[in-house]
Amino acid sequence: MATLKEFEESLREHGMNMALALLERLRERDRAIRTVKPARRLTGQKMTPELAHAILDLHASTGMTQQEIAFKVGVNQGRVNEVIKRGKWLDGDPHAPEAVARDKALARLRGEPTARKAPAAKRAAGKSTPAKAKTAPVPRRNQGQLAFGDL
Repeated sequence: MATLKEFEESLREHGMNMALALLERLRERDRAIRTVKPARRLTGQKMTPELAHAILDLHASTGMTQQEIAFKVGVNQGRVNEVIKRGKWLDGDPHAPEAVARDKALARLRGEPTARKAPAAKRAAGKSTPAKAKTAPVPRRNQGQLAFGDL
């Protein structure tokens, strides 16, 4: 397949000036209507219940895609999907999993020390479990093959 530049060179070689003039007119028309798209944002807005409700309103009242909504409100498409599909960020609960994760991420960005959870072995040492509760591990089958009994 020839490129547009090769096509133009071929027209010039064959002396097809009318076709070249038409090609130039099309280029000028495209330059006139071409717009510069805004650059991608570097930092998004903080998700709030108000912003989540605005996302839901845009989704319900317009035919915009999630990406278009995200660009309009200043968040990424994943956040729009979380609001629309899973109803996240709709309440102002500071203890909601998404709010806790956001606050931890902001603390990491600021360089604040975070409280670490005790390793599982130390937590388990504090609790005594009866011997009956422990079960032998189930042997794993070869995951790469299916047998008729698997279905």
